[in-house]
Amino acid sequence: MRRSLWQTEDIMMATRAQTRPERAEPGRSGEQARDFEFTSADFARIRELIHRSAGISLSDHKRDMAYSRLARRLRARGLDSFRQYLDALEADNDPAEWEAFTNALTTNLTAFFREAHHFPILADFVKRRQAPVSVWCSAASTGEEPYSIAMTLIEALGDQAARQATVLATDIDTQVLAKGEAGTYQFDQVKHLSPERLKRFFLKGTGAHAGMVKVRPEVRAMIRFEQLNLTDRDYRLSTQFDAIFCRNVMIYFDKPTQGQVLSRFEPLVKPGGLLFAGHSENFTYVTQAFRLRGQTGYELTRDGGAGAAGRTSQRATSGVPA
Repeated sequence: MRRSLWQTEDIMMATRAQTRPERAEPGRSGEQARDFEFTSADFARIRELIHRSAGISLSDHKRDMAYSRLARRLRARGLDSFRQYLDALEADNDPAEWEAFTNALTTNLTAFFREAHHFPILADFVKRRQAPVSVWCSAASTGEEPYSIAMTLIEALGDQAARQATVLATDIDTQVLAKGEAGTYQFDQVKHLSPERLKRFFLKGTGAHAGMVKVRPEVRAMIRFEQLNLTDRDYRLSTQFDAIFCRNVMIYFDKPTQGQVLSRFEPLVKPGGLLFAGHSENFTYVTQAFRLRGQTGYELTRDGGAGAAGRTSQRATSGVPA
């Protein structure tokens, strides 16, 4: 019988066989080092197009980032100028190229159990919720956050009850969603987790996969990955959620767009449900649908928030972010 490339034992020893990280492209300094002319008009047009298509507000200091990432699209398509690329983008209206354009300009910084103070709050909260529990991770990136949510549900509810729980993981970027669906990571990305979590939730790679880990099938089975643009008028979601994670994405939206997104979240949250924001995000002055319960944790106001779940979330979110 052929031996599996994913083993369950001795996962903590995987540090001895790590693969080297990809090297970043050498930086270019100065306009003279650029392959393409990049005018203020080009950047202004890019800002308008990404705001229109994805609600993202690119600040002035993102100009070099926009050049670097979109120059790859020009090279891939054999084009000579940003004007030519942007003209073709609008004229052809090719969904695949619009997807590549959006993917190039989105940022996907994430980690397992990032902003760790949220997960004990979630664990305490779901123990008091009616089954089945459902959570929406609305900016899933490469999967670390939805997998962290699923692991938290298993730890809080137990293996059997957690099988009924579901996690919806969405993102506008299809490339990072594909990585999340695969559930395969470098060991460096999980080495900060406890030995207990590593053994319980991951398989160790061997052979060609040495230095890597893979999320166990039972954790992966809890999560559904789907593409979703938070600026769409209709999310086409037919269920409500006990909690929504929308962390470190609203900072890329202007205030009107933030308000629109939060108004679409409101009917999708169960009574007494929670909304988790990033450490630098504050929705207090954007919406009346959610009230702040401590730092970066919000509760839906639809049912008055007088229930036990509301009191629990208020106590649990009173700590200081990690």
